[in-house]
Order: sequence, then C-alpha cells, then structure tokens
Amino acid sequence: MVGFIKSAWKLLVAIKDGLVLLLLLLFFAMLYTGIRMARGADGGIPASGALYLTLDGPIVEQPRDIDRLSALSGDTGAAEHRLRDVVRAIETAAGDSAIKAVVLDLDGFDGGGQVAMERVGAALDKVRAAGKPVLTHASFYDDDGYQLAAHASEVWLSPLGMVGVTGPGGSNLYYKGLIDKLGAKAHVYRVGTYKSAVEPFIRTDQSPEARAASEALVKSIWANWLADVGKARPKAKVSAYLADPVALLRAHSGDAARVAQASGLVDKLGDKLAFGKRVADLAGEAQDGGPGDFAAIPLGNYIRHHGEPGGGKVGIITVAGEIVDGEALAGRAGGTTIAYLIRDALADGNVAALVLRVDSPGGSAAAAEEIRSALAEAKGRGLPIIVSMSNVAASGGYWVSTAGDMIFAEPATITGSIGVFGILPSFEETLAKIGVTSDGVKATALSGEPDVVGGVSPAFDQLAQASVEDIYGKFIGLVAGARKLSPQRVDEIGQGRVWDGGTAHQLKLVDRFGGLEDAVAEAARRAGLEGSAAQARYFDPKPDAWAQFLAALTGDEADARARTNGAPHDWLSHAAHRQEQVAMRVVTDLRGLVEGASIRADCLECRAFAPSPVATQREKAGWFGALLQWASKR
Repeated sequence: MVGFIKSAWKLLVAIKDGLVLLLLLLFFAMLYTGIRMARGADGGIPASGALYLTLDGPIVEQPRDIDRLSALSGDTGAAEHRLRDVVRAIETAAGDSAIKAVVLDLDGFDGGGQVAMERVGAALDKVRAAGKPVLTHASFYDDDGYQLAAHASEVWLSPLGMVGVTGPGGSNLYYKGLIDKLGAKAHVYRVGTYKSAVEPFIRTDQSPEARAASEALVKSIWANWLADVGKARPKAKVSAYLADPVALLRAHSGDAARVAQASGLVDKLGDKLAFGKRVADLAGEAQDGGPGDFAAIPLGNYIRHHGEPGGGKVGIITVAGEIVDGEALAGRAGGTTIAYLIRDALADGNVAALVLRVDSPGGSAAAAEEIRSALAEAKGRGLPIIVSMSNVAASGGYWVSTAGDMIFAEPATITGSIGVFGILPSFEETLAKIGVTSDGVKATALSGEPDVVGGVSPAFDQLAQASVEDIYGKFIGLVAGARKLSPQRVDEIGQGRVWDGGTAHQLKLVDRFGGLEDAVAEAARRAGLEGSAAQARYFDPKPDAWAQFLAALTGDEADARARTNGAPHDWLSHAAHRQEQVAMRVVTDLRGLVEGASIRADCLECRAFAPSPVATQREKAGWFGALLQWASKR
C-alpha cells in the first residue's frame, strides 16, 4: 500500500512539474511572439519610401482562417490578401506624403478575379492622379497580373520573362469515363437546361446548351478585360500581340520579353536589381541595404499602421467561398456561421443598415436558405439590406442576394445560375467486382434508401427528383418576389444559366452597377446616416486565436508563407503550376461526389472565374494521395 502511495505521489509530482514547464514554455513563447510582432510593426521600417506590395498569392474577399495543425507545423500555405486591405492601403498612399511611390512585385501573384482587379486598378489610378509613380515587376504576367500592371506608370519585365495573357476560357473536366471504369453510378437530379454543373459526372463532353452559354459569358468577360486594359494603357497592342504570337516571336529571334516590349505591353526590361535601383531613385535607398535595395514600407506594416475607421453604422457581412452547411472557418461561407454574424449585427444597437458582400459560386441550398432567412429577419426589423456582388454571386450566391432591397454588381460580375441539382453516387457494381454484394428485406419501398451499396431504387430516384424540383420552385419564387418578375419570366432566365453582370442588369437580376462603396452609400442613405455614422463596420468570423498564435511562433507570417509558396518565375513553370491546380481540382471535384450537401444551388463552372483556393502542403499531400489511390484502381 505504501509503495502504491509513493508511486502515485511521484506521478502527481511529475505531472505538476510537466505542467509548470509547459506554462513556462508558453509564457516565453508569448513573450517572444510579442517582441517579434512589435518589431514587425515598426522596427526597420523607414519613415518614408515606397509602399511595397509583394502579392505572393491571390487577392480575395476574405482570407481563409488557418487550422491549428497547419499553424503548429508552420505550413500556412501561400498568402491570401484581403481585397479591402489592399485597396485601403493604396488609396491611403495616394494622399500620404510619406509614400513616394507604390511598387507591386507580381512574381507569385495568383490573381483574384476581374472585378477585384478592376477595383485595385482604380485605386492605383488614384495614386497616379496624385502625381506619384506606380511601378510593377514580374517574370510572368498572366491575365489578372497584367490587368493590374496596365494601371502602372512603369511596367517592368524580367529579360527572360513573358507576358502570358491568354483570355478567359479553356477546358473543362469530365469524369463519366472514370466513373464508368470504376463501376460506380452517379445518380443526378437536376432542374435547368443550363445546369451544367452536373455534366462532368454524366457526360464526356460539353452539351450544346452549356457551350452556348459559356461562349456568351467568355465573350463578355473578355470584352470587359480588353476595355479596362485598353483604357488604362492605350499603347498596349494586346489584340495584335495575341493575333499571331508565334510570328512575333520569330521576328524577335524568339525573345518573348522583347516581343512584349515592342508590342507596348511593358516599358522596361530588367532584373530585380535594376528595378530596385529605379525605385530607389524615386523613393530613396534603404538605410542598411545594398545595391538595388530601396526604402520599402511593406504592405502588412502599412495596413496595421492605417487601420480601418471605426464608428460606422453600416454593417457588412461577407459571404465568400463555397456555401456549406453548419459552421465554417473564414474563407468558406458556413450557413450557421454567417447567420450568427447577421444576428450579432442585429443585436448591436449601433447597426442601422446591412450590406451583404457576395463572392460565392454557391453550394448547399439549405445553407443558402439559412443565410437568406437571417437576412429576412433583419429586414423584418426595418434594417435596409443592400447587396454588393464581387467576382461571382451565382446560384446559392444569388439565392442569398434575393433578400436585398437593392443589388449592386459590376459588368464583369458572374451571376445568375438560378437552378438546383442533386447528385448521389452508388457503388453496387464497384463492390461486385471485388465480390461484395448485398441483399435484405424492406418494410417499405424506401427502407434502407438511399442504398449506395445495393443500388438506389426507382422510388428513391422519384423522391429525390421531386425534392430538387420543389427547391427549384422555391428558388424561382424567391427571385420572382425579390425582383418583381413573374415566375414564368424567372424560369425563362433561370434554368441554371450563368450571366455576366451587364446582361444580368438588362434582365433585371441586378439593379445598378457599382462597387462596395456604392452599396455602403446607398445603405447609409436609406438609413438616414451621415458623416462617420455612414461608414462601414465589418462583421467577420472570429479567427482561431490559438492557431494565429501558433503561426506567429513559426516566424513572421509573410516570410513563412513566402517560403512555402514556391512561386514560379518563368512562363513554363507557371504553366506547370496551373497543371498542379488542375490536378487538385480533379480530387476536390471527385470528393464532392461523396462529401457535403447532396442538394446544391451551386455553379461549378463559375469557379474558373475566381482565384483558386490556397492549399497547405499537408492538404496538397492529402489531395494527391487520394488522386493516386483513384488512379491505382483504374
């Protein structure tokens, strides 16, 4: 007995010592992190110089939150830059005497969608209008990158670089052949002639209806891009550059950089050393730097120093990314999470109006309805609801928009896709190949359904199709009531078809052209707000503080992300990077067959017009591992 007590006491002492040690480690870690953050905020930053935007990663409406495991390992993925932060920093720099120039490093830039590029471009125009130079440098400019560069006063390109503008569009992925080889079946329930989201699972190519809709959309989006670039940089001969690029290359001995310069797309060729010297001439040299080092004020530091104004009474709720059931971290629109944020704004006595900022291709129909219902509750209490559409506000993204008193969009916004589909896989033939079969008795025709092992019954198919048709009818009713259109007219312009913002305006799916600022101003006007009370106040999901702390322990966030980014610095590597994104999309599409909501108000084809989601190395490994598993079964 005495021996047992001694052993127990030793164990308790060891546990106590371990906890004390852990607390001490956490204390010093927090102290270290605080010192790093304090130094990162002010240390080594010049009093004046160039606002330096190293846009390694995409520009998004709402950066995704970091999960704890990724944060602990330091694997946070590439950076994601919040659109409103980038715009606020650039516009503030226009009137800041300490900022002598604005510099964009676009190596590793992953785009952000045409609407976002137009908004950042407009902010850069304000800097130039204030008499300050804007300079960009990259080894490769794609469509989004060049749309930003066109707004610069000096566009630099690496001597070994290339302007790789190609225009929107490209190949879609179809999985019917793979599904057939695996012996699986995709049971599809849909409404809408143009609801092409399910075509990858039931066809090997694009249907004529989907092709016609895609052609019209791509044509409009491309025309908007050409108009924006043409206005910002009239000397850029984009059409001639793309008409016969091979002939131009031959005329310049295969030198792609010289071709871009001769076509007026770039101003100067030079490496980062030469570019840095040019910026130093304009904004001053770095105090402790070497050749090519200029007085740089990093974007993150500048944003922290110039925070968002407070005191506004116009609440802004963001619906960004895929709409999913339940709660979700920032970067995905969890129906429950967004509904809670709306009710938080309702409970705040200082909020007099709401603006819903939408950048989503949709997702779960049930989650979209949960968000719309919360907005309807706010509307019922007398709050004006104004919707502001960003790059994409389609399907479920349009569903939530029906709660608005007024909808703002841009000509390049992708919207519509009023349609519903359901998809459910079954594996009876797959399992039979390995000797697994099923049998049993049923009390009713629906007992044990959906039977994804033995095969879905006709009775269940009929039930599922009827459910999808019912939800489509509700979708039509919501749109008809919100837009003052007959259900028959909504059905005509619905059917799952995707529209550009300009056409959507003509069809009365949106009310006005304008950005987020216009929506905030309209919300303030309707609520009778003036002065500081008419400003915006954001209600965002609360970040995981512990994950943020763990990420800070691994080093400066920007440095850590840059290390994992692996940004390509030549056009062929950039092409390979895109292939990696395609491979990841294959896995996510296939996982979509068996995960998440089965009844969806979703626009998968719209995702090509939005920035690709950033993935950590751990997530990539999981995706590619799953892809290899699927490939091994062929």
